[in-house]
Amino acid sequence: MWAVLGRLGKRTIASEGEFRERFPDCETRAMPPFGNLYDMPVFADESLTRDKEIAFNAGSHRELVRLAWEDFVRLVEPKIVRFGGGSIHSTAA
Repeated sequence: MWAVLGRLGKRTIASEGEFRERFPDCETRAMPPFGNLYDMPVFADESLTRDKEIAFNAGSHRELVRLAWEDFVRLVEPKIVRFGGGSIHSTAA
């Protein structure tokens, strides 16, 4: 994983303007974890795989979605990552 991240070069946090451009239908910094709908890869920490459900912003700061982890994986096919180190692997069959 670190070799892959090393090839990405220097990264910075996006500005609020960049968030608005990338996610026009969401409030700034309230994007749901469906990057696949915005042509972006989705990464999820492996600790989430132990939860039956996850909750996340629904595009606003006032609404949350609660979804079964298995349904999220089926819909998004995130790459499961141990953010503290280790390897990346896909949950896609």
